Amino acid sequence: MFLARHRSSVLSALVVFTLLASGCNETAPTFSNLPDSNALRDRIDLVVDHTLNNRTLSTSTHNAWQIVHGILPYGKAFKIEHDGQLVPALDYLLQGGQLKGWDLRPGEKGVVAQLEPGSKAAQGHPDQWIGYLSQGGLDGVHGLELTEPLIVGGKQYQVRDLLSQAEWDVMPGMEASWTVMAMSAYRPVDYKWTSRDGSEWTVDRLVGMDAGFGVKDGASCGGTHRLSALTLAVNRYIHDTGTPADKLTGNWKKANDLVQDCIKKAQRYQQPDGSFSTEFFVRPGRSSDVNATLHATGHTLEWLCVALDDQQLQAPWVTASVTRLCQLLEDNRDRELDCGALYHAARGLRLYRNRRFGPAENNSATIASLPAGEAPKTTSVAAKQDDDAPPPPPGAGQ
Repeated sequence: MFLARHRSSVLSALVVFTLLASGCNETAPTFSNLPDSNALRDRIDLVVDHTLNNRTLSTSTHNAWQIVHGILPYGKAFKIEHDGQLVPALDYLLQGGQLKGWDLRPGEKGVVAQLEPGSKAAQGHPDQWIGYLSQGGLDGVHGLELTEPLIVGGKQYQVRDLLSQAEWDVMPGMEASWTVMAMSAYRPVDYKWTSRDGSEWTVDRLVGMDAGFGVKDGASCGGTHRLSALTLAVNRYIHDTGTPADKLTGNWKKANDLVQDCIKKAQRYQQPDGSFSTEFFVRPGRSSDVNATLHATGHTLEWLCVALDDQQLQAPWVTASVTRLCQLLEDNRDRELDCGALYHAARGLRLYRNRRFGPAENNSATIASLPAGEAPKTTSVAAKQDDDAPPPPPGAGQ
């Protein structure tokens, strides 16, 4: 009897130890000894500038998936190396530059961006390019205008042609997170259109479909892209209609309920060092791999910066995540990092900086002032990519 009880006690102790060691404590941590506002602001500026100015991608060794991720936090200030010269990455792509994975062609209603599901070279999710250009294409915080010129196959188009083709290609059961991003940026909340199968769509219907997928295991980047899209849509709806958040109904309420639930889980599953769970909104979790921690914390912060109100944004748990993200980038400033993890982290910090302290005067301008052809000393960003999970199967979660 004693032996059985002893073994049971040992097993219980091992279980507790394992849970603690793996970061599976579901009690939200508390934080103290956080930096003051001025110190945090200056620290953010330094790491954001370093990522822009000291990590250069090249058309000869990097692909569209990587370079578009670099454009996301910096917009037109982001430069790449092409034939020994530094050139603005976005201008290069919009003006018809050749790059592995940047596969555009004329479509029935505009411009088609070739989809390669799960790709880490080309567009891996429906409407990923237009979704990102609608959010950070101009300066990393604001999107491109629909009238921005776009050259495809030597013919002149506009960014709006990517959007009109996206609307035409919408279908039931598709992954629509990046489509929702673009519609939230460019279309009114009561917008209606007809897709290629002849069915009528509304922004309301699109939001409801994507919210129905939820953030279960397998959702892209833990579901943070979906949450970002739904948050943008709900924010736009509240702004345009004047509907208070607690009075939302239908698909708008479904989307907002998912967002609010995940805000609570992000805080509950946060790790004691300030990083967010590598299991995102499923359970607590942490990893010894820098890219995994950077990936989870950067993606989660980026979404929180559009989901939280001003008071929530200044809470200690959010400050702790920003501090930890800065530390990760400082400690690995000379190390190759995954592009998706790196650039979503940089954008999260930029959004946080803009909302809490206002925009920096020149935290994207330094590289733009370099003479043509003069490349800074750089650290290559790793070609290793582990950012996005495959999209959910058609109809999942509906």
